[in-house]
Amino acid sequence: MKQPDIETRIVNPLLGSSIPLPQRATNGSAALDLRACLEQPVTIKPGETVVIPGGFAININDPDIVAILAPRSGLGIKHGLVLANCIGVIDSDYQGEIKIGLHNQSKIAYTVQPGERVCQMMFMPVMAARLQLVDSFSTKTDRGDGGLGSTGTD
Repeated sequence: MKQPDIETRIVNPLLGSSIPLPQRATNGSAALDLRACLEQPVTIKPGETVVIPGGFAININDPDIVAILAPRSGLGIKHGLVLANCIGVIDSDYQGEIKIGLHNQSKIAYTVQPGERVCQMMFMPVMAARLQLVDSFSTKTDRGDGGLGSTGTD
């Protein structure tokens, strides 16, 4: 698969000097690890949401690509630290700094350290859908409009 050309602009002098640039942890990693581009630790109290600077801006400049921010499973499972909006969508025409909204859903405060890996960013193709208003669907499915849980639990 062809790698997209995405321009990156450093907006925080810590990134790339004392804090590593976003990168994949292993060759099999699907996403880049984003780090907290902080000068000093930030404590997130239980139930609190804090915006952490990512330290860089990107220019995807291709409407067929979106960047998705996803939580790190270890932080979420072990410490209750998740993305405030569950996932982040970075549209292809956004050029500002990447900021990471972290929410502490645990009962214990968590301190984010400068340079700590706090979320992941993956690039994915976009399928731009066009919605069409109809009176009924042209095909029927087994599920139909059964809704949540309609296929059972096993």
